Amino acid sequence: MNTGRILAIHAHPDDESSKGAATTAKYAAEGHEVLVLTCTGGERGDIINPAMDKPGVKENMTNIRHEEMAKAARALGVQHEWLGYIDSGLPQELAKQNKAKDPDVVRQFVPEDCFAQAPDDEVADKFIQVIREFQPHVIITYDENGGYPHPDHLMVHRASMIAWEKAGDAGYKPELGEAWTPLKLYYSHGFVYQRMELFHNELLQQGRTSPYTPMMARWDASFGDIMSRVTTQIECADYFQNREDALRAHATQIDPAGAFLATSVATQARLWPTEEFELAQTRVSTSLPENDMLAGVPGIDKSLGEANN
Repeated sequence: MNTGRILAIHAHPDDESSKGAATTAKYAAEGHEVLVLTCTGGERGDIINPAMDKPGVKENMTNIRHEEMAKAARALGVQHEWLGYIDSGLPQELAKQNKAKDPDVVRQFVPEDCFAQAPDDEVADKFIQVIREFQPHVIITYDENGGYPHPDHLMVHRASMIAWEKAGDAGYKPELGEAWTPLKLYYSHGFVYQRMELFHNELLQQGRTSPYTPMMARWDASFGDIMSRVTTQIECADYFQNREDALRAHATQIDPAGAFLATSVATQARLWPTEEFELAQTRVSTSLPENDMLAGVPGIDKSLGEANN
């Protein structure tokens, strides 16, 4: 074995571009195999970009979001697979009650045919089948808050943790494929308050309006200090342009005037050249803090990354 294999599990198309995108682009460019698994088609996503809020878009959202995802995957240089579930949406009443973490409450508010209505074990089994086929050394998923408490993100977390435990058990559902034990599991921390604050202050110093203001104002205290949880920072500024290109590919979801594109690639590289992750589970020894997700994985050819630096 010379190359690593990394599986990044995401709830909706565009999540892969806003959470850990430059990191996946980096590993793919260095010759490792990276697979993005998108659980839903994002059919119930709002049209965030005003330029795309026009006749024919909402009616053709499924096809458009598939096209956007294909373009984003090309920008990142990653492999991509759909899990096939339907987006649950984020009902306002559920958001108001702040009970998205309770699957029984969630199922009272979301449509019958959606991802959040599926049993956790059913979704986990689908993850296990992908894991056994792709045989990743590393899995990237969401934390217990889902990154933010959307029912689909929380489902990804719950099912990922089940799959992490059972994928390597040869006695568990052999019909799902030959057992494979992933070695490391990371939570992606795409939203870090300190990073947002740096970009916010930079814009104010330039005399510009900051789109980060409402995001910072809504920062939920339950998220806590994300940086205190971070174990792994990946230097990936060389791939920030890939990340931006992937974000722009999701034209229905990413407003060019919004926060995701408010700070230039050059400024981001100068102020915050890393992406942040939390090593939540590991079956190999590694030293923290890390700067490499494949640290500790046996048999990896370290010259792959060095040749590209």
